[in-house]
Amino acid sequence: MRICSLLPGATEIVYALGLEKELVGVTHECDYPADAQYKPILVKSAIDPKRMSSSEIDRKVGEILQGGKHLYTLDQETLRQSAPDLILTQGLCEVCALDYNEVEKAAASLARKPEILSLNPHSLSDVFDDILRIGVATSRLLVAQALVRDLQERVERVAVPSSGRRPRVVGLEWFEPLFVAGHWVPEMISLAGGDDALARAGEPSRKVEWQEIVAVRPEVIFLMPCGFDARRAVKEATPLRALPGWNDLPAVKTNNVFALNGSAYFSRPGPRLVNGLEILAHLIDPTKATLPFAPADATTFN
Repeated sequence: MRICSLLPGATEIVYALGLEKELVGVTHECDYPADAQYKPILVKSAIDPKRMSSSEIDRKVGEILQGGKHLYTLDQETLRQSAPDLILTQGLCEVCALDYNEVEKAAASLARKPEILSLNPHSLSDVFDDILRIGVATSRLLVAQALVRDLQERVERVAVPSSGRRPRVVGLEWFEPLFVAGHWVPEMISLAGGDDALARAGEPSRKVEWQEIVAVRPEVIFLMPCGFDARRAVKEATPLRALPGWNDLPAVKTNNVFALNGSAYFSRPGPRLVNGLEILAHLIDPTKATLPFAPADATTFN
């Protein structure tokens, strides 16, 4: 089977199922595992986030979308050469990946029309279901089931009972403008023992005003910008320190503001979301045992 993945999260699932040899095309963002970077690149972005600040990225994305253009382009010739049997894509977020209609149109032009599997998760269980769906589509269901069982067991080991006091938590996935993280992230915060003060599980991320954050007086703040690691999160979040009331927030007073690797553990709906959950659980309650993580994955923002 020949597989093209148009999502970094789907690429990680393909590798986790042992299908790396069948993977014949990826996106410019598929950087994990490292071997994925050497696969043919099918998708390119109209912007280069490495050379732009958060506010510049937001402004440029808005200009492109308002102009009726697409953020991502599909290399039709590379897709034709890849001759996929299966294309993994999504219809969840136009800022995150190719437009689904563009994928359908490109697939229809191929000599042999491939199966298109659209992944649109809103929760951890949805992500696990997508792993199983990919397992079915690639005749790797037993492997997929074993992977899901392992991930579910890890979730259960760190999950905090619903009873008892929970710290008020705010998870920010963008800083200029401010966005609280949505979809599976509020669920992860709850499983890790926190109470997401501004977002609801399963709902999209949303723009918030600074005074909304001040009003809920968060005891823990997670800085998890989409597409960035912890070091870049620290750089992009620096202007937050100048906002009125920042130093008075309980999370700031107790050094419970953390910059996280959003790209690896929170933005991409794949197996490493469970690593992200383990990191959150440890940061909320340091007595919880978890896998070791590097400063590029989580660091104190003070």
